[in-house]
Amino acid sequence: MNIKVLGTGCTNCKKLEANAKEAVKELGLDNVTIEKVEDIPSIMKYGVMKTPALVIDEQVKVMGKVAKTDEIKKLIQK
Repeated sequence: MNIKVLGTGCTNCKKLEANAKEAVKELGLDNVTIEKVEDIPSIMKYGVMKTPALVIDEQVKVMGKVAKTDEIKKLIQK
């Protein structure tokens, strides 16, 4: 599984990244990569207009808000 956190490095983007890492840790997953994407052209490829955004396996799951750890865990398990 590949998780991407899209954002330019703002406080909310960093919090979303931390929540994603915590969700993966709490689920005990070891086959997950978490990548931070900060460059605007790459973010735009996903059609994201508001950051932060969370992408799981190339599908935008959250946009324009900081998802809580429990919400991210549910998205990962789907």
